[in-house]
Amino acid sequence: MRVELRIERFNPVSGETRLQPYELEVREEATLLDCLEQIKDDIDGTLAFRRSCREGTCGSCAVRIDGRTALACRTPVAELVGGAVPTVAPIGNLPVLRDLVVETEPMWQKFRAIDPSLKPKPGRPADGRETLVPPAAIEVVRKEALCINCGACVSECDAMTVSPEFLGPLALAKAWRFVGDPREGESVRRLDALSGEHGIWECTRCYLCNERCPRGVDPRDAIAKLGAEAILAGHTHDRGARHANWFLTSARTTGWLRESELVVKTLGIFASLRRIPLALRLVRHGKAPLPWPRHKARDLGPARELHRLVAEQDRRGALGIVQGERALERIDFMRSVAETDAEDSS
Repeated sequence: MRVELRIERFNPVSGETRLQPYELEVREEATLLDCLEQIKDDIDGTLAFRRSCREGTCGSCAVRIDGRTALACRTPVAELVGGAVPTVAPIGNLPVLRDLVVETEPMWQKFRAIDPSLKPKPGRPADGRETLVPPAAIEVVRKEALCINCGACVSECDAMTVSPEFLGPLALAKAWRFVGDPREGESVRRLDALSGEHGIWECTRCYLCNERCPRGVDPRDAIAKLGAEAILAGHTHDRGARHANWFLTSARTTGWLRESELVVKTLGIFASLRRIPLALRLVRHGKAPLPWPRHKARDLGPARELHRLVAEQDRRGALGIVQGERALERIDFMRSVAETDAEDSS
C-alpha cells in the first residue's frame, strides 16, 4: 500500500518548523508507528520520535494526526489514506524538543504536585495483614487506574492552552485515583488543595480529553467526581462550585437552566453589577432572556423525582457520577450485543 505523510519537523538549533513530505510502501495492516520506523530506517535517519512497547501500553508514541491526538502504534495507516495527505505533529501544550519529541517535564511537575501516592488510613486490620477492599468499593477508581500517562489529554486541553498553570486533566485524573480510593486517609486534605486556584474548577468542560483518551480513562469525568466530592466536603465558595450548584438548583426548581440568573449566582451581586452594560447589549440583540417571569418546564415531576431518588439512595458526591457511568456502560454493552446478533442473523 502506498502511503503519503507530512511530518512536522522542528530544528532546535535554528528554531525552524517545517512540514516535510514522505512517500513509502507498507503492508496494509501497518500502523502509523510502523510508517515512522520505516521512514527512520530506510528514508531519513534524522527523524526523531518516541516509542517503546508498540502495543498501546506505554503511551510514549502519542502524536497529533491532523490535529487529533492519538497513539501512533494503535492507528492503522489504512484509515489515513485515500483523502488529503495526513499531517503528523507533536502533541500540544508541551515544549517541542525535536520533531515529534516533546519535553514532558512540565507534565510530570503537575503530576508530582498532586502527591501521587496513597496515604493509608491509620490502623491496621485485626489480623495484621493487608487491607482488603471489596471490588464494588474500588470500582469508583477503576477507569482512572487505567491511565498510561501518554499525555493525550494534556495535548487536547484548551484550558491548559489558555492557562498553563492549570493542573490539567492528567494530574486531576490521577488525583481522583487517590481521593476516591477507600483506603485513602487524606481525601479532605487533597480536596482542600485541589479546590484552589488552577485546580478543579478551571476545567472548561470541553470533553476533548474524554474523546481523545486511548484507554477510556475519561479525565473530565474524574474532574467532575473531584468537584462533586469537594462540594460535599463544604468547598462551595469557589465560583466553579457556585456555578455547579446553581445548575442543580435551577433544574430542580424549574426544570430549566435559568441563564439570566446564572451570572449573579456564580459571580455574586457586586461582580455582576459591573457586567450590566454587557447584559443590556445581549438583551438588545436578543441574546439573553429576561429574568422574569420565570420559565418553568411543563412537567417538573421527572426532574424532582430524580433529585429525590439520588437523595434517597445517598448517591451524593461522586457516587452519582459513578452510577451514571455504569448505566452508560450497560447501555453500550447491550447495544453492541444487539448489533452482533443482527450481524449474525443476516
